[in-house]
Amino acid sequence: MPGKAILRRRKSRRARLAVAALIAHIPSFLRLLYRLLRDRRISRLDKALLGATVAYVLTPADLIPDFLAFLGRVDDLYLLALVLNRLLLRAGPDLLFDHWDGSPRALEFLLDRLDQIGALVPAPVRLLLRGRAQTP
Repeated sequence: MPGKAILRRRKSRRARLAVAALIAHIPSFLRLLYRLLRDRRISRLDKALLGATVAYVLTPADLIPDFLAFLGRVDDLYLLALVLNRLLLRAGPDLLFDHWDGSPRALEFLLDRLDQIGALVPAPVRLLLRGRAQTP
């Protein structure tokens, strides 16, 4: 089926372009996170969730072991994306734009990509991770 192969190549190319665009904005995104974490208007809970998630990602203990190749790494990324998405949504657009150095379109692009990371994770794993990222 040549049509399916062409569609897969197009999807793969779009994914590579999206990743390249995200990589280009990493310094601005890290500055944004740093500024948000120093901002008193951001809740302590959101800051603590981000810190705990970063610690989880960096430690060898995992919900899905990293030796399971692709899936073992994706759960870390998905959980981090969930917590970042929560932090950014709760901060609100005004606060984000106050601390953002780049263009508004670049920030919107980054926020959209955080939502799309979840498509790589199987639904049962997404539900489990989403439950761990919610507030009590």
